[in-house]
Amino acid sequence: KKLLSNGRVERIESKKQSKGLSPKTVRNLHQIIASAMKLAKEQKLIAVDPTDGCALPKVEHKEMKTLPVEQLASFLREAKDSGVFELYYVELATGLRRGELLGLKWEDLDLERGDLRVKRQIARINGEVVEAPLKTKNAYRTLPLAKDTVDVLNQQKKKVGSCPWVFPGSTGGPMSPDSVLHMLHRVLKRAGLPRVRFHDLRHTFATLALQNGVDVKTVSGMLGHYSAGFTLDTYAHVTTSAQRQAAEAMEHVLSGSL
Repeated sequence: KKLLSNGRVERIESKKQSKGLSPKTVRNLHQIIASAMKLAKEQKLIAVDPTDGCALPKVEHKEMKTLPVEQLASFLREAKDSGVFELYYVELATGLRRGELLGLKWEDLDLERGDLRVKRQIARINGEVVEAPLKTKNAYRTLPLAKDTVDVLNQQKKKVGSCPWVFPGSTGGPMSPDSVLHMLHRVLKRAGLPRVRFHDLRHTFATLALQNGVDVKTVSGMLGHYSAGFTLDTYAHVTTSAQRQAAEAMEHVLSGSL
């Protein structure tokens, strides 16, 4: 039996981080190793758990940004002038992850019925743009499409013709995730709007849905989150604001009885 020392576990995790893995990924690797070590200790295969006390990298939580409602018209107008209106409209209407949006094929859409099935993602792996499975079972989902979104997708279908991908790249294959981000920054700059990440468009969808009365569980399912609790934690600032509005509304209703 080969035993891992505490120092060796730390070196393994440090080596992983030096190869470019994010702190979150390194922490996930540590969790996997720690689970194995815990089981080994319970089965008396090792006397000491070498993962105890390992120094883990801190996960930096990037500030969440959204496009305010008053900026959406300018953003979409510039997106239309830049020839990428359909892509960003569908993103704002569905809240898909970037890879999920680029992974859409026409076979995944039922425009007659008005729904969309999320079945794959596009990712860059070892420098290549490839089709990949989704990360979790919750990510596989079916989303309803509003009539305006169906109309926009019908416009897109006319643009791409017989191509199987909804949003293809210049060669007819799937579009690179990097290209979509560069296009986003270009559109924002031309529209005179502050720079946001592509993921912030997803935050914009979720925030607007919650602000307009869609319940957390429904939004969580549409986003493909593993639990409504995670969605609630992520958008606590939105739900707290909604709760305050509800309290003030009830105050207005009840004030006449005082």
